[in-house]
Amino acid sequence: MLEEITKTASLKTQSAWLLFAKLVGFAISLFLPLLIVRRLTQEEVGIYRQVFLVIVTANVVLPLSFGISAFYYLARETDRRASVIFNTLLFNFTVGGLACLALWFFPQMLGNVFQSQEMTRLAPSIGVVIWLWIFSTFLETVAIANQEARLATAFIIFAQLTKAVLMISAVVVFATVESFIYAAMAQAAVQSIVLLVYLNSRFPGFWTAFDASFFREQLFYALPFGLAGLLWTVQTDIHNYFVGYRFSSADYAVYAYGCFQLPLIAMLAESVAAVLMPRMSELEAQNDTREIIRLTGRTMQKLAVVYFPFYIFLLITAETFITTLFTHNYSASVPIFMINLTLLPLYIWITDPIVRAYRELGNMLLAMRVFIIIALVAALYFGIQHFDLRGMIAIVVVTAVIERVISTVIVFRKLNVRTGDLAFLKDIAKTAAVSLLAGAATFLFYRQAAATIFLWGANLTRAILPSATEGLIDFTAGSFVLGACGLLFAPIYLGGMNGAGLIEDGEKEKIKSFFKRLLLFGRSEFKL
Repeated sequence: MLEEITKTASLKTQSAWLLFAKLVGFAISLFLPLLIVRRLTQEEVGIYRQVFLVIVTANVVLPLSFGISAFYYLARETDRRASVIFNTLLFNFTVGGLACLALWFFPQMLGNVFQSQEMTRLAPSIGVVIWLWIFSTFLETVAIANQEARLATAFIIFAQLTKAVLMISAVVVFATVESFIYAAMAQAAVQSIVLLVYLNSRFPGFWTAFDASFFREQLFYALPFGLAGLLWTVQTDIHNYFVGYRFSSADYAVYAYGCFQLPLIAMLAESVAAVLMPRMSELEAQNDTREIIRLTGRTMQKLAVVYFPFYIFLLITAETFITTLFTHNYSASVPIFMINLTLLPLYIWITDPIVRAYRELGNMLLAMRVFIIIALVAALYFGIQHFDLRGMIAIVVVTAVIERVISTVIVFRKLNVRTGDLAFLKDIAKTAAVSLLAGAATFLFYRQAAATIFLWGANLTRAILPSATEGLIDFTAGSFVLGACGLLFAPIYLGGMNGAGLIEDGEKEKIKSFFKRLLLFGRSEFKL
């Protein structure tokens, strides 16, 4: 019993450290997109988004989840840990290099995809970034897999800080898409050096540990997940390529920011899933399916506490949210954003750590995603001929919902989930109800008071800063509206959660401590 409590506490601690790192990274990088839309034309913003769409897609797809095998093998292997590392580095270096060579010698590939000569010109440089990113991003993965959550936190913060500094410098000094590419190159090069130093300290002599037979074993383990991940990425990203092919770069910029989700939102699920993977692997080895179900249910409830209120709040304030962040030039992004928000509640359904723990589920997931991707491509092909941007994002949302339902059924059958286990969902339903209650009050307030608060905020900004630009005035006034709505939504939500018994005693103490420190800080500032 004591061991279970210790492991649960350890999981919470590791998740907290990783989430803290993501939060810091989010805070550091938040300023970048706000600056880009105000410094570049809409056409240039569209090209910028297309460039990094290609880089991110390649970074996810090409490694074929080989690096993720470290979660499985580092927890189980004692004699071949160095081989796990070197095999992964070798694989990532090779696939990244091949991608770089392909874009270097055939740059027109990207130009044809996006119908853009500028993308053809930038393709060789994009290839170099892909190579460096695929190699260097193993840093965060290996630290987590090696059960060093605090060090992984430091690595994440370091990566986000260097990336933000270099990218913001690029937009301020040069304000060109090409400068962003060179900034990304520099950041990845620095991160690669840190990766090699870390690996040498934890796995001395790892570069001499190549094991061909074990390399094949790792590859066969990773391949089903890699192919499933490839199809998942295609499923989530391919709509961007269809839109980029059919519509102009300026239209793509509107679509891209309509698909915008706060990085903070995805970070929570990613951090929790990363920490759950080794734990689920241990439980599968012990054949403890009941604990897997219990742990999954509890995790889903914790995620629902965050995702449901965010979904309701953003749905209500969508117009102000988008125009405040990205200016009124992107007001056409609002309906796209509202449709895309439907994906937010799906984040609570954590199935990936379970699927990775059961190797046989990888093949089933692969077959399912092949079917899904074929249907999606057919729907998108039809869509670019008959639909506008809203129709394109609607296709994506419907497909994602179908995929999540099917994968959940597969996992439930594997774990032999019983009717009684659905009691774990009771608190999730309560959380949804409380979120709707807080949302109803906020909606009425927003409809009645948003315009007045915006005008007041604009006048206040002009009074304090007579030379403020319209962009700054709109940003400040919109922030006042969002802040006022948040001040109404939050206490209703927290009060409802407390009344429903969904906030644990430890969590209450943390909330009380936070507000107590905030009050003491305010008093000290007032005295000064």
